[in-house]
Amino acid sequence: MPAYGFHASHEQFRPSDLLRLVGVAREAGFDRAMCSDHFAPFGAEQGESGFAWSWLGAALARTDLPFGVVNAPGQRYHPAIVAQAAAALAEMFPGRFWLAVASGQALNEHITGERWPSKPERNARLRECVEVIRALFARECVSHRGLVTVDRAVLWSRPAEPPPVYAAAVTPATAGWAASWADGLITINQPLPKVRRVVEAYRAAGGSGPLLLQVHLCWASDEAAALREAHTQWLREYAELGVDEFYLHHVGRDQAAFLDRFGSHVLPDLR
Repeated sequence: MPAYGFHASHEQFRPSDLLRLVGVAREAGFDRAMCSDHFAPFGAEQGESGFAWSWLGAALARTDLPFGVVNAPGQRYHPAIVAQAAAALAEMFPGRFWLAVASGQALNEHITGERWPSKPERNARLRECVEVIRALFARECVSHRGLVTVDRAVLWSRPAEPPPVYAAAVTPATAGWAASWADGLITINQPLPKVRRVVEAYRAAGGSGPLLLQVHLCWASDEAAALREAHTQWLREYAELGVDEFYLHHVGRDQAAFLDRFGSHVLPDLR
């Protein structure tokens, strides 16, 4: 049976509000959560963008939910810093944190002032970052010269078991490329045939591990019964692709009402 999580959108809400909302999600019956990791919102009307890693520590301590984050190491984040942050969370909250990595967006990464690489170069840089992160998790002293530079880095505080490192992909090409190194795959909702091609590309290339799907949706109280049925059928179609974990992102403002309604009506039906 798939698990259903709450996506905490730092672009939409203050960190303090999101911290309260994960508690609401837990009470409503959601059994996991994830958050975005951006420096800026997608538009000024969203109006927020808290620091994901500070918030994750507080959210993990506040609830008993597993949490994850999608991060782009290589430009705004040095991979050794990502490894240190992930290791600290995994040590404090064993078995409750996962890290997904992606090649990044100029929207966030431009703040360093460095050149924005092409997609093939960003993929190559991401692969180097994953190798650095995994080597640090494995207690190695890491020096590396390539698209990223690391000088004699060692993680002194490490979890007994390192967190899984998933790949974030929205195209079949990226999903197939990531299959050789990822512990699992996270993608976003697109038309069902497109998501199927992403999943098939990952599995056909030998990709294993869990399949996670971030679902963007908008809920309103009008015509609640019809909307409930429509959303239920939509999520079931994705579940038939083998999705293990859903992370629901309500793009509207009334998060508490959404969580309450989905928790009381939709999640029991899906389960």
